[in-house]
Amino acid sequence: MNYSYPIDEAWSKQEVIDVVNFFSMVEKAYENGVKQGDLLIAYTRFKQIVPSKSEEKQLCSKFEKGSGYSCYHTVKKAKGLSQGDKVKM
Repeated sequence: MNYSYPIDEAWSKQEVIDVVNFFSMVEKAYENGVKQGDLLIAYTRFKQIVPSKSEEKQLCSKFEKGSGYSCYHTVKKAKGLSQGDKVKM
C-alpha cells in the first residue's frame, strides 16, 4: 500500500477511525472479499460523517486515484447482493 487515506482534519478521532474502516472495507472487497452487511454498516457510518454527496465524491475520488479501488462500484455491488453474501470485486 503506497497511498494514504483521504481524511479531514476537522473530524474527531473516532470519525477518522470510522472513515478509515470504510476505506479498508473497500480494499478488502477487492483483495479478499468482505461480508455485504459489514460493508454497508461501514458505509452508513461513513455517510453519517460525510453526508454531502459532493464531499463523498471528492474523498472517494482521492481514494480511487491512490488505490485503484472504487467506493462507488463496491457499494453499488453490495446493495445488489443479499444479506450474508460476500462482496468480491
